[in-house]
Amino acid sequence: MMRVRINGSWLELVEGDITQQEVDAVVNAANPSLRGGGGVDGAIHRAGGPQIMAEAQRYGGCPTGEARITSGGKLKARYVIHAVGPIYRDGRSGEAELLASAYRYSMQLASEHRIESIAFPAISTGAYGYPLPEAATIALRTVIAELRQRPEIKLARFVLFGRNAYDAFAAALQALLPPA
Repeated sequence: MMRVRINGSWLELVEGDITQQEVDAVVNAANPSLRGGGGVDGAIHRAGGPQIMAEAQRYGGCPTGEARITSGGKLKARYVIHAVGPIYRDGRSGEAELLASAYRYSMQLASEHRIESIAFPAISTGAYGYPLPEAATIALRTVIAELRQRPEIKLARFVLFGRNAYDAFAAALQALLPPA
């Protein structure tokens, strides 16, 4: 686990299962239909139960780069923020801005709903094919900037599935926040 202070808040990196996090909200790496899927999306819907899907369907979808919020169903988290990241094409098709926007939108929803602790997956790095090192840098840079502007969010945790994801995020965090 890595843990760093950003103003009065904490940023953490852990390897684990996002469905088991005891935080106010978990972020789902959702698809634009908000109809569930594989990877993180499938795991959150399986663990949280049908209530999450029923609530998500009321939105009628979500554009790439945005997010929507539902209850956490049977999860330990009170909320699920469904963030839609981009499908990686070539890195020159606006993917970086859309990925950053999905994280920003998630933090904005957290702030609006008085969420103090939030857990993120590595959005777009699974089936959507975003290269881990680039995605990690974008995710961390965006969330660090948001924590600096949103002191009401006390904890942002990246829950990374597998050692490769954890190592990519740890390397990106070390590059972004060199030791004093």
